[in-house]
Amino acid sequence: MQRNLHRLQQLLNEVRAEDLHLVPRGPAAVPGAGCSRAGAAAGAVPPVSYMHICETESFSMGVFLLRSGACIPLHDHPGMNGMLKVLYGSLRIACLDPLPPAAPPGTRRRALLRSHQLYTPASPPCLLSPHTDNLHQIDAVDGPAAFLDILAPPYDPEHGRDCHYYRLLEGPAAAADPHALPREVWLLETPQAADFWCGGEPYPGPKVSP
Repeated sequence: MQRNLHRLQQLLNEVRAEDLHLVPRGPAAVPGAGCSRAGAAAGAVPPVSYMHICETESFSMGVFLLRSGACIPLHDHPGMNGMLKVLYGSLRIACLDPLPPAAPPGTRRRALLRSHQLYTPASPPCLLSPHTDNLHQIDAVDGPAAFLDILAPPYDPEHGRDCHYYRLLEGPAAAADPHALPREVWLLETPQAADFWCGGEPYPGPKVSP
């Protein structure tokens, strides 16, 4: 298992935007002012788009494209492993671990903010497991960005793998040294933000056979 994971990391680290026939988008690709999910129906430009590559019962693979200044809000991947490889642009990724005990919906829960790093095409993949770095927030930095995303197994609400969104509430330790990591924070589960939705785009790259 560990050997296969290491091999997948090596392969993913070699993937480039041109391998998937992706062309970096210019600085004009920015979110429209006041974009919302309601705006999607009116033809507003989505802050994030997704290119589906393939999906099986074991894994899903696709490309996320973030417009300049866009953010994928803090969210989780229950019971899932994942890899994220930046294809172009720069991403700031904050990774957190939930801490016991589990909290009922609508109440605060403890988490450990483990890292807050900048990723570029030269960076190794960002990894998550069911227990480590399972929650993360992804921000496009200084222009549009794109990343290849692999999740195993994929999201499946019928089997308890649904996406939940959270708002970060800083813990008391943050006041002493806001840059010290890891540090304990508090999270509050929230509905999907009104200014975030994900559009769809055709995948232009080579066909992938599971």
